[in-house]
Amino acid sequence: MYNLEIREFTDATDTVCQLIAQLTQQVPELDCPHTQADIQQRLSATPCLILIAYVEGEAAGFKLGYARHDTEFYSWLGGVLPDFRQLGLAKSMLEYQEKWAAHKGYATLSVKTRNHFNAMLNMLVSRHYQITAIEADQSNISQHKLHLQKQLNLIASQ
Repeated sequence: MYNLEIREFTDATDTVCQLIAQLTQQVPELDCPHTQADIQQRLSATPCLILIAYVEGEAAGFKLGYARHDTEFYSWLGGVLPDFRQLGLAKSMLEYQEKWAAHKGYATLSVKTRNHFNAMLNMLVSRHYQITAIEADQSNISQHKLHLQKQLNLIASQ
């Protein structure tokens, strides 16, 4: 059994955002890695939650989100490094984010993903997310961007 830990940050500090930028470079599904400046710009203007998952003390994944409105929290970006997949890190970080957002008073949690990320889609549907919109890519159906949302008051019933 591995020692798994999720660390929570609510300030987009230089150190935390630099680590996230380094991690984005190691997640092959991310089309373009994000810079420290990109991350800080996105997260510093509104309340945010930064989660970093550690396995045996080594950074293994991350999940970033921020407030879109007083009632909506947006799960912006996340990933798990290939060597640490199948340990439940993505699900654990999503559950943490949901509970945190509900505790802070947000009514909904929104996320976007692409049609070809089957594992992500399966995880979201299993956690009661519903598709609210689709941005079609006319040249490639697997690139359709799906918008999903979960009512956080459902957390109490799970």
